[in-house]
Amino acid sequence: MDFSSFKALTFDCYGTLIDWEKGMSDIVRPWLDEMRSAVTPEAILTTYAVMKWRHEQPRPIILFTDLMHRCWEDLEGAFDFPSRPDRVEEFAASIGRWPPFSDTVESLKHLAQHYKLGILSNIDNVPMERSKTLLEVPFAVTVTSEDVGSYKPDLAHFDAAFRRFEAQGIARHEILHVAQSQYHDIAPANAIGLPSVRINRRHDKRGAGATIKSDAVAPMTVTSLAELVALQRTAMTETT
Repeated sequence: MDFSSFKALTFDCYGTLIDWEKGMSDIVRPWLDEMRSAVTPEAILTTYAVMKWRHEQPRPIILFTDLMHRCWEDLEGAFDFPSRPDRVEEFAASIGRWPPFSDTVESLKHLAQHYKLGILSNIDNVPMERSKTLLEVPFAVTVTSEDVGSYKPDLAHFDAAFRRFEAQGIARHEILHVAQSQYHDIAPANAIGLPSVRINRRHDKRGAGATIKSDAVAPMTVTSLAELVALQRTAMTETT
């Protein structure tokens, strides 16, 4: 991949930069222990992926925070957990506290020296701003589901990002999209001919976790953001 041909990198946030699976698991694990449940955090994540998808489809303008409320209520029903409104609220409120992956911040700091950065996320604005403070770099463009009234894999996020970067002098062909989710990001990127890199954060785990499974294949796949940075460093060195 010719990294020198790009002026901007856009990222999915949750699952790519922010470890949402750890964030959710850390919230629900004490609850499972308290309930003495045999359900595992991994089972919660895979079931959550289906619940989330079901809510996204008929109600694409529902705020992600509200979607999280409904998903925990669904999980209570699916696993016969006792109804707990306080847990419904805590599950949704946890979004802005989910931690970055261990390689995220340093990798972004390096990439910010070479590219303008953007985020395309299925989230609403308030928790997104909280998460961005954990990432410690400036983003030239941020597109949320609240901004565009839809969820990826719908193309509205990408169209909005193209317009916003064009206003900053960056053309569509100068943008590289980086994401973990084949369903939400790689498939739509392929559909519109947008170059992409998949960060396979679950390379050492079974299943698709909190994301709907897809067979979409990116032009390049790496297992971490740090690996992408290493490849970018090597490629840039070879061209100079």
